[in-house]
Amino acid sequence: MGWSIEGTINPKVKHAVIIVVPHTSSFDFILGLLIRSILGLHINYLGKKELFIWPFKYYFRWTGGRPLDRTGGQNKVAAIAQLFRGEKVFRLALSPEGTRKKVKDWRTGFYYIAMEANVPVLPIALFYRQKCIRIGPPMAVSGKIDEDLPKIQSFFKGANGKIPEYSWEHED
Repeated sequence: MGWSIEGTINPKVKHAVIIVVPHTSSFDFILGLLIRSILGLHINYLGKKELFIWPFKYYFRWTGGRPLDRTGGQNKVAAIAQLFRGEKVFRLALSPEGTRKKVKDWRTGFYYIAMEANVPVLPIALFYRQKCIRIGPPMAVSGKIDEDLPKIQSFFKGANGKIPEYSWEHED
C-alpha cells in the first residue's frame, strides 16, 4: 500500500501500553492490524464488551481484543492493569485521545495503566500524508505525569491522521 515503518518493537518487550496517535478514523484499526502483522508481534486492544457477542467475539479475541465493561463505578485502571498480570505477552494498544474527533487534551488512563501495571509506554505515530508509521522506544513512567506527559507527547509532533482536521497537535 506504499506505507513505510520507521523503528520497531523489540520482541523482548512482552508487556507495554502502546499509544497510537492520531486516531481520526475507523481505518486506523485496520492499519493497526496490518502493522501488527508486518511486525509479527501479538498486540492487544480493548473493545466495549457489547462487541464481544456471537459470532463477532471469536474474531475480536483472535485479533487480540479484550472486552471492557464501561459501566460506571469501577476502577478501570486497576482492572485493565490486571490483564497484564494474567498474560505472558500483553502489549495493549490504546488511543490517548479517547475518540476519533479532534481533542485538545489526551485522556491520561494510558499513563496510569502503565504505572499500575509497571510497564513502559511505547509510542506509535501515524503520518497519513507521508504514508509512514513511526515507532518509538519504550518510555518508563515515573509517576510524575506533569513531567512525563510532555516528553511522551513530543514524540508525536507533526503526526497527521486520515482525517487531518481531527488530528491532535503537539503544543510547544
